[in-house]
Amino acid sequence: MVKIQTVIGRIFAVFGSTALGALAGGAVIGVELWKAAALAGFMAAAKVTEQLLKFWAEDGVLSKEEVAIAFGKKPDVSSGE
Repeated sequence: MVKIQTVIGRIFAVFGSTALGALAGGAVIGVELWKAAALAGFMAAAKVTEQLLKFWAEDGVLSKEEVAIAFGKKPDVSSGE
C-alpha cells in the first residue's frame, strides 16, 4: 500500500519544482512572478493527481509502479506494461 503522506509530499515537490522553473518565464513575458509560479505549479500537480486518480479508478488500489509512472517514471517494458 502506498502511503498517502508520500504521495502528497511528492505532489508538493512537483508543484515546487515546476513553479521555480516558471519564474524566469513569467519575468520575460511580464506576468507577476507569484502568478506564473502558482499557475505552473498548480498545472503540474493537477496532471500528476489526474494520473493517480485514473490508476486508482481502475481497481481502487495504487501500486508503487503506478505511483512512479504518475510522477514521470517510464514503465518497465520488460514486464509487459
